[in-house]
Amino acid sequence: MARRRKQGRKVAGILLLDKPLGDTSNHALQRVKHLFFAAKAGHTGSLDPLATGLLPICLGHTTKFSSFLLDADKHYRVRVRLGETTTTADAEGEILERKPTDGVTKADVLACLERFVGDIEQLPPMYSAVKHQGQRLYKLAREGREVERQPRTIRIHRLELTDVALPEIELDVHCSKGTYVRTLAEEIGDCLGCGGHVIGLRRTGVGPYIEGQTRFVTMDELQALADAAREAEAGDGDTPPLHERLQGLDALLLSLDTALGHCPAVRLSADAAFYLAQGQPVLVPQAPTEGMVRLYDQSEGFLGVGSILDDGRVQPKRLV
Repeated sequence: MARRRKQGRKVAGILLLDKPLGDTSNHALQRVKHLFFAAKAGHTGSLDPLATGLLPICLGHTTKFSSFLLDADKHYRVRVRLGETTTTADAEGEILERKPTDGVTKADVLACLERFVGDIEQLPPMYSAVKHQGQRLYKLAREGREVERQPRTIRIHRLELTDVALPEIELDVHCSKGTYVRTLAEEIGDCLGCGGHVIGLRRTGVGPYIEGQTRFVTMDELQALADAAREAEAGDGDTPPLHERLQGLDALLLSLDTALGHCPAVRLSADAAFYLAQGQPVLVPQAPTEGMVRLYDQSEGFLGVGSILDDGRVQPKRLV
């Protein structure tokens, strides 16, 4: 008889993982899921293996709300080497062309950066997870195929030059979802007439979570806490329950509504909370007149997210 597979815990919350260099986002996700012994987990937007930094991971029912972080603005610190173009627009690719950078000045770089601030059109790179006729572009690229792609409108909110040590420059980028920083670096190199590619990339923020304002957790920290939990299980005497042994890990999780701080809070009466849970719009006194809202019951328990209808009622959009 086959052994029954363990299902994992129904733990819920958001972990702000500082993804290590070299890990794929999926590999990092699976490690976190294993360490937390979680039944369900998902990340909120891939980072390249070359990149480090913030990879928010949703556990349990918070995965239902991961789209709010997928759609959020992102912040990056990127180091670009000018004068070299590669197949992947980063250091993992093969060098296609080299051009001199002797004539490039800081003033030239600043002038080019101004052209990329605001709404711009960007062509997804072949080495990306965008799908073409059901296949990921990066798989086609590895086969040596290049297909036609449609440009997308993205927004660069801020593009700040933080270091110049030619042929290398460093930039702070605040951008909308869907922005390919590798492509941006390549386009800046093209603007300067010498080409360029990414040699270092760190995601420093997603939505409300910004490095320096919010603590990111390293994989080494998680592993140390998981090892301590295993030692408690192997110790003498009565073994504490699993949820007690994993309290150190669980304490690192943020509540779901921290990702939704941009939405006003609406508190519902017991009756309103009941009908809203049935999927019915409800009228809430003094609620906002438009947009998305966070929903709480009378005991301050988080219920989910709603939107304001034209007639002023609150319509449930996604509930815990």
